Amino acid sequence: MKRPSALVDVFLVLALFSCNSWTTWSSSERCNPIHVEDVRPHSVSITEFGAVGDGVTLNTKAFQNAIFYLNSFADKGGAKLFVPAGQWLTGSFDLISHLTLWLDKDAVILGSKNSDDWPIVDPLPSYGRGRELPGGRHKSLIYGYNLTDVIITGNNGTIDGQGSIWWSRFRNKTLDYTRPHLVELMNSSRVLISNLTFLNSPFWNIHPVYCSHVTVQNVTIHAPSSSPNTDGINPDSSDDICIEDCYISTGDDLVAIKSGWDEYGISFGRPSTNIVIRRLVGKTTSAGIAIGSEMSGGVSDVFAEDIYVFDSHTGIGIKTARGRGGYVRNVYISKVTLDNVDIAIRLNGLYKEHPDDDYDPDALPVIERITIKDVIGKNVKRAGLIQGIKGDDFVNICLSNITLSVSSKRPWNCSNVEGYSDLLSPEVCNPLKESIFPEHISDCYSPEKLLRSSSTRNQGSSWLLPW
Repeated sequence: MKRPSALVDVFLVLALFSCNSWTTWSSSERCNPIHVEDVRPHSVSITEFGAVGDGVTLNTKAFQNAIFYLNSFADKGGAKLFVPAGQWLTGSFDLISHLTLWLDKDAVILGSKNSDDWPIVDPLPSYGRGRELPGGRHKSLIYGYNLTDVIITGNNGTIDGQGSIWWSRFRNKTLDYTRPHLVELMNSSRVLISNLTFLNSPFWNIHPVYCSHVTVQNVTIHAPSSSPNTDGINPDSSDDICIEDCYISTGDDLVAIKSGWDEYGISFGRPSTNIVIRRLVGKTTSAGIAIGSEMSGGVSDVFAEDIYVFDSHTGIGIKTARGRGGYVRNVYISKVTLDNVDIAIRLNGLYKEHPDDDYDPDALPVIERITIKDVIGKNVKRAGLIQGIKGDDFVNICLSNITLSVSSKRPWNCSNVEGYSDLLSPEVCNPLKESIFPEHISDCYSPEKLLRSSSTRNQGSSWLLPW
């Protein structure tokens, strides 16, 4: 499978990032090294179940039968399903606990172009409906529910959703249900997704929802910039998430942290918390790192560092609206490099898309204690567009050590926001001009507490080691 040629230079950047020495607030304590070894005591190849890797034969039954067989080893140390070189066409299939799905170097799992091979499942309770249309949604290509100890990995094999038919149906408004993801795991824990390439997802690529202890590591995600809503990695109402050493180039946010939509997210009430993102490189028509717009269950304790975003619309974004409720607080983003980006920082309280007319317009989101520091950028059109909600200011927004080469004559546009800053070029807008040091250090979030508590949790994370 030929890889996009632009990735060579990007991986050089990732290599440079990995050699950096961490500052006092390094997240290296949070994302422990994970070494995947072939230690499952039982292993089978998909070919043993009649699969044919010609890119034409539909292998859904082969995947389903193989995983059904391997389920008998769940209490015997688990098992591995090996996918060798070839193009393995399939519809949706479900994973099981204590499973390693391993793709060889030249293995390609191809999503079927027939929508009938992607079954309809219920909407997420925190969304109340499909994200795009009322009612159900198509099941992801690789799906799991109530699982533990799951590895999806390989020797840089490929999972290709062949999403162009779905993108066309979206544009032509001929969808019957919300489009499927490439990978969705629900109510699951102890998950590793690593060393793979994801191509051409119909919708979002990797979607852990209602999950705990998930690591996404060393993956490449690619879809054309014109592909609609092909977000890279979307942790959703999930906690203890680590995303590191990834290259993403898609038609929507590279990483988008979510937690439910309006009244459904408020009612479901499961936040996303303890999210660490390190050494992320990519480009997008949307934001490099985004929070929202569906954040009604709350988002907190987000740490991101060593981020390189180029040829993109927005570097860092928070999206919310009147009616969302919930909160975004305790966010710390540092060591960001931007190149050819329209808006470096965008905090948007006017993102007015709602699931239905039953949302409560008086449900106001709380946006507070957001720290963004150590940012450099060239070929940036606008430094910041920060728009809170009238009567619901974004507060304790702290910007520090940010230097941007900006072409706009009005680099900052701020409203309904309160906060502080130091060492900014170009000069920041009036609501954020008051200095952080020394009076307002305590108003600005730093991740000391997050890293200390995460380090304590990781002392008990022995589940990572026996893989």
